[in-house]
Amino acid sequence: MIAQPGFFDAEDRLRALSAAGDPLERLKALVDFELFRADLEAALQRADRSRGGRPPYDAVLMFRILVLQTLYTLSDDQTEYQIRDRLSFMRFVGLSLHDAVPDAKTIWLYREQLTKAGALTRAFERFDAMLRERGYLAMGGQIVDATVIEARRPRLNAEEKATVRSGGTPSGWSKARTRQIDRDGRWTIKRGRKQTPPPDQVQRQAIGEIAVPMFGYKNHLGIDRTHGFIRRFTVTHAARHDGSQLVGLLDPDNAASGVWADTAYRSKANLRLLDTRRLVAQFQRAKPRGRAMPPHIARGNATRAQVRARVEHVFAAQKHRMGLVIRTIGQLRAAAKITLANLAYNMRRLVWMEAAAAPA
Repeated sequence: MIAQPGFFDAEDRLRALSAAGDPLERLKALVDFELFRADLEAALQRADRSRGGRPPYDAVLMFRILVLQTLYTLSDDQTEYQIRDRLSFMRFVGLSLHDAVPDAKTIWLYREQLTKAGALTRAFERFDAMLRERGYLAMGGQIVDATVIEARRPRLNAEEKATVRSGGTPSGWSKARTRQIDRDGRWTIKRGRKQTPPPDQVQRQAIGEIAVPMFGYKNHLGIDRTHGFIRRFTVTHAARHDGSQLVGLLDPDNAASGVWADTAYRSKANLRLLDTRRLVAQFQRAKPRGRAMPPHIARGNATRAQVRARVEHVFAAQKHRMGLVIRTIGQLRAAAKITLANLAYNMRRLVWMEAAAAPA
């Protein structure tokens, strides 16, 4: 028999969610979102309310919605729907059952204003400063790497590709097609490792290298070795070489001198840069062309790989747990989505670190 609804059913359901370990409740308790308010309100274009009209949504409430959207890879329409549907989402953003929920257009407009004002980068920097104040200093050296974040692939002919690559707009394109085609993203080739047969088996055919074409942008980032937080990052198109972004990833506040990276960062310019800053390069070494890997180089690479593997955990969390992809058009909006993903990762990392440090 179905019981009649009571006055406190929603509160009882929320208490049950808390008892089950609501991760969003822990995140909201650990992160003081009010520290972002000044930057957010300075970036928003508020209308003159002397003539009346509906008051705008709170800036911090809307920012929580963007964080929620990033954590669960939701579109603007799905974000609106899920906040209406899920009590845990509603509680995280600070709404009650009787409150109005921002619609998809409002969410898009809020993110667009923050993107154009550069407020998301300032929010990332402010959260990093908060981490340092709480004792999570950049220590143990730094690990840098990059990963491709896929975007929607454009369907262009050879002439259109050449025009877009040169920075122009193909003739004959309508305004609608110009807005719908991402002209800032680039193609690149993601190469996999060659499979080698076991030593007791004879190789009967040539083994080719796995090469996968990908379109989108690159998230270049540097983490500190001790805590694993993202400290520096840059966003470029996918064809940009990893090693060219090293100067923007080095954290001058890191307490140690080691810098771990793969072979893409080993160049004379980068080694000279690290030497100038009195940093120690812990870069992987490539296999000599046409010869087997010398044992001492293989041992050194294996030792460095144990440290460098920690940055892969960041990429795995963003791509698999958060499902990070680029649905927007243009590098400015793509950079905003990646900035939110890096910030959301650091927030989730803080929750994990605090839980690990808590007494059992």
